Parts: sequence; structure tokens; C-alpha cells
Amino acid sequence: MRFITANLNGIRSAATKGFFDWLPEQKADALGVQEVKAQDEHVTGTFCSSGELKGHFHYAQKKGYSGVGLYTRELPSDVITGIGVEEFDFEGRYIEKRFDKPGRKLSLISCYFPSGSSGPERQEAKYRFLAAMAPHLAALQAEREFILVADVNIAHRPADLKNWKGNLKNSGFLPEERAWLDQLFGSGDKQSPGSLVDVYRQLHPDTTDECYTWWSNRGQAYAKNVGWRLDYHFATPKLAALARSASIYKDQKFSDHAPLTVDYDFSL
Repeated sequence: MRFITANLNGIRSAATKGFFDWLPEQKADALGVQEVKAQDEHVTGTFCSSGELKGHFHYAQKKGYSGVGLYTRELPSDVITGIGVEEFDFEGRYIEKRFDKPGRKLSLISCYFPSGSSGPERQEAKYRFLAAMAPHLAALQAEREFILVADVNIAHRPADLKNWKGNLKNSGFLPEERAWLDQLFGSGDKQSPGSLVDVYRQLHPDTTDECYTWWSNRGQAYAKNVGWRLDYHFATPKLAALARSASIYKDQKFSDHAPLTVDYDFSL
């Protein structure tokens, strides 16, 4: 199964930059998108499918803001939107497709974590989202296998951003945010029970400059590759063990983020 994640920074904008021309060439089985920045009237009949990939979406109530989508080749047994927290469900941040069969419970999820970079109020909202997501993911993992793809808006370790020393006090690399990922992934080299796997880092533990998936629009960040790794595949250990390759596509620029593709050795 080939699973791509891409923050589009506007689905209509990414389309004009060739995203949906590029997508069929990838032969993906699933695609998670974030920051759709559109409503149903903009998507239905235009971006609701791509070839054999059929999309489901969780839109923000606020127009032109947030929103996530999940396209899959296979039809799901169930679709769930939101995490049950009104503040964030109004912002369109979570969609889960379940592909349950006798003897198997499996989900694919697309999620968009809040950014705290615009100021203290949004940073506090980000912390509230992290506080809600931890038990949500733990409960999910207690009953099923899953892969969650997301723009997490957090760089985990110094290798995950160019200028880490200069960002120690900035949203996206704050100690509390990184500690949340530490807890999610388990501490040290050995995973603790119930921890999830950072699939890209499992496959590429030592990459630095080539791992970035986001670049600021300020200055010459993209040209100089002054980037951050903000886009992830989180997987339960059983599914993470089936990951075979991961790549970040940078030959075309559809957004301020680059698509991250992971190939897994299983089928939906």
C-alpha cells in the first residue's frame, strides 16, 4: 500500500500548481491531505476524487481555513470525522477511514495539528489539541491498528530543522511540544508499550537536510533549504514494521509543504 500525505495549503491553489496532474503518476492507494481551505461546494464534483481514489473530507466551519481529506482506492467500512472535542472539530482537523474485516480492525487517518506561530492564544489551543489527541490515540490503539498521516506542526529533534538553536523558543520546536512527541514515540531506543512509530525516522534515522517537508515563504528559505520536518506518518508498531520505503517529493512545488510517501507491505 502506497500512502501519501500532503499539506496542500489550499486544495484549489495546489491544483493550479499541478498537484492533481502529478498524483495519478504516483499510483497511490491512499492520500491524506491537510489545509484544504475549502468547503463542500468547492470540492464536490471537482476534487472529490482523483482517478480511482475517492475522497472524504472534514471541513472547517470557517471558510478558507484548515480542513482535511482522505482519499482511498478501497471503500471504507466506516468514516469518522473529528475527535469529539467541539473546539477542534469545528476547525476540520481529523478524518478517519476504517477498513475492518473479520479478524482485523484497521484505520487510516488524516490530521492537521494546529499551529501556534501566530501568537500565545493559538499556542494554548495547540497545547489543548495535544492534550486531547494523546488519550484519543491511546484509546484507538487499544482496539485497532492504524496509520495517521499529519502536518503535526512540530519538529521533533534538532535533525528535523535547519536552524534548531535559533528556534528553541519558537512554536514548532518548543520543549513541551517535543516532549509530547517523545511520549508518543516512547523514550530511548526501545519503544514502550502503547507507543507509536515515527515511520520516516524508522526508515531514515540519520537524514538531516533531505528530511525537511516545509519551508517558510520568507526570504530564500526554500532555495537555501532552510526547512523543517513537520509532516509525519505515525503508525502502530505492527504496521510500521511493514513500512518498506519513504520519500519526500521536491521536484515540483505544489505548496509550502512537500508530499511524503511511504510504501507499506500490506493491502487494504
